Amino acid sequence: MLLMRNGASQGRGLKVCSVLTAHLKAALLCLIVCGFSPSVLAQERTPPASSPLTPTLNFYGVPGLIDMPGAGALPNGQIAIGVSSFGGQTRTNFTFQFSPRIAVTFRYVGIQDWNSDGFDTYRDRSFDFRYLLVKEGGKAPAILIGLQDIAGTGIYAGEYVVATKEFAQPFRFGGAVKVTAGLGWGRLGSTGSIGSPFGVDRPQFVPGDPGGELSVNQWFRGPVSPFGGVEWQVSDGLSLKAEYATDAYTAETSRGVFSNRSDFNFGMEYQVSPALRVGGYWLYGSEIGVNLQLQVNPKNPPVPYRLSGPRPIIERPKRLSNPAAYDQGWIAAQNAPVVIRDALDAELAQYGIRLHSVTVGAIRAETRVSSDSFDNFAILTGRTARAMTRILPPSVETFDIVLVTNDIPISKVILSRRDLETLEFQPDASALLLSRTFISDADPAPQGRTAQADGYYPNFRWAVGPYIRPSFFDPDRPVRADLGISAVAQYRLAPGWQVFGEVRHRLVGNIADASRPSDSVLPHVRTDALLYAQATDTSLEQFVLSKQWKPGPTTYARVSIGYLEQMFGGLSGELLWKPADSQLAVGIELNYAKQRDFNQGFGFQDYDVATGHLSAYYDFGNGYHAQIDAGQYLAGDVGATVTVERQFGNGWRVGGFFTLTDVSAEDFGEGSFDKGITFTVPVSWFAGGPTRRVVSTTIRPVQRDGGARLNVSGRLYDQIRSGHLVDVANDWGRVWQ
Repeated sequence: MLLMRNGASQGRGLKVCSVLTAHLKAALLCLIVCGFSPSVLAQERTPPASSPLTPTLNFYGVPGLIDMPGAGALPNGQIAIGVSSFGGQTRTNFTFQFSPRIAVTFRYVGIQDWNSDGFDTYRDRSFDFRYLLVKEGGKAPAILIGLQDIAGTGIYAGEYVVATKEFAQPFRFGGAVKVTAGLGWGRLGSTGSIGSPFGVDRPQFVPGDPGGELSVNQWFRGPVSPFGGVEWQVSDGLSLKAEYATDAYTAETSRGVFSNRSDFNFGMEYQVSPALRVGGYWLYGSEIGVNLQLQVNPKNPPVPYRLSGPRPIIERPKRLSNPAAYDQGWIAAQNAPVVIRDALDAELAQYGIRLHSVTVGAIRAETRVSSDSFDNFAILTGRTARAMTRILPPSVETFDIVLVTNDIPISKVILSRRDLETLEFQPDASALLLSRTFISDADPAPQGRTAQADGYYPNFRWAVGPYIRPSFFDPDRPVRADLGISAVAQYRLAPGWQVFGEVRHRLVGNIADASRPSDSVLPHVRTDALLYAQATDTSLEQFVLSKQWKPGPTTYARVSIGYLEQMFGGLSGELLWKPADSQLAVGIELNYAKQRDFNQGFGFQDYDVATGHLSAYYDFGNGYHAQIDAGQYLAGDVGATVTVERQFGNGWRVGGFFTLTDVSAEDFGEGSFDKGITFTVPVSWFAGGPTRRVVSTTIRPVQRDGGARLNVSGRLYDQIRSGHLVDVANDWGRVWQ
């Protein structure tokens, strides 16, 4: 829980506008950081009135009525950001439909006129979990169970079971109607109770509680109340809502936040575009409310992905019954691999594909390739295979395409040349080709008569561009950010060896204007971030020498030394076991870290620590990944981090994590334990063209010292997993592009 002083007393309207503006800025900054494009808002027109209703969001950012939840689920993978405000309360909500049945929500709230302990505005963060028990079908309604505010302070804690049924067009005019009815506990059972079927004891919200812990002992306890409502789509974009609400807003009304005079709420919403929806409401007989909803789906990019057309596959002439015998003499020539290498290199360079080496035999050939452009290994494989059909002699029947990333061979894709020649124009060409393709482990180095690519090492690259560093949830100002110029440079000395550095200069920003020093009882490994921001405008973010290689067909290794991140430098080593066709991976990382000076130059402070983690990774298929890291963290605490993530075929990644260590909730401080949400958005998603650049960010409710892990660039699993069997197969449909 966070409290803030609001300064001189002002009018309610001015306060609400100020808070709403801050939350809108937070939502917009999230969009910018995560790489959303404004063109998302300009898609095809909204569905006609007679079509089923698109899931709409309530004031808590979940599918529902106005303030009450519904049983609807967003489309699979959908991301929804909502900002709602009424009665001096503003909520910024982020909801992710993690799977067809599971949805999670993160919420940040500001409540004006809280008037507790001399403070005016209450700041709160909370998480929700929803599970769709029954999908709607035929005469059966959708049925959903929900947990609200399961890991916060508990001010919004509530549980519910709700059913929603849609009727396509029950009236002579207008469109679909949704009817919702449910039972609510906690906040949702605070008025109109019909009893306490699962026990009357329920812990109450206590101001000052640091929050962050699961309150399992209160779930579905205490009074339960029935709620319900209806939503009617009047025209193409307009819909009306009415509901009977069972939240008495006891804490708010007792503090004079607003007056609750009625249990009935009414609203009108308009679908501006398929992505954007706005609404106005009359709530609790006393307040006007507004709600803005923005929905996007990573599977539906705003800009179509465009590539220059690939060159056609060249079929071999049917000239001899034994083409191998015809070509063996030519292939045996001493300079054959070099001739083929030069021809393939010129062919692949047209696509932005780098050829590392060619190994040629009488009936089999191997190429090792990488690309700084293509973020999709299926496209890289398909275009390399096309080039091989154009260059290699007719006797070569089997193509081994080794996918390389950052000089590491990560997998070998084995294709039949005959399949490429015969399947390209089949209706189900991609599926047929995948069923006949093998993806296996790549040897650390080529085997046989090989021609290596020349002239790549040493290699120097640099870039200068803008950067943005956001900071969220400061109670004095919820959204802060620094903007500046970043200069990065990379020098590749030899295969696997590189020096990387980044220097930043802040031009404008207000992160350093914060005034809340660390109160942590643990070593200040993260909570002194303000001191780093205040010390300098020009900082050396990273300066690292690293070596990564492949000791064996299924093992990978990395060593990094230098200024590893903003706050720590030192030595980091990692070893990973990951077969290309396995869903399981296991790794170990050991680090020696020393805390850097606040000015982020070349100096160090006195604090140093040995950290390390044993990690297990599992790919469940369909883009679902899980990871467990167990070991010692920067503050010397010991525990484990659990991460669950969903990755889309186009490179989008959305996940969540939590860390539990031997640090008590009291010593950890606000939030009780570390947790957060991660985003990775490929630039190609909104640029509409091939690029491997991504925009990544992590949103934490609060950053403390417990459970803090060293931020090391180039961890192995994230580098290699996209080139292994499950991930390549997930987006194999692009192999013919």
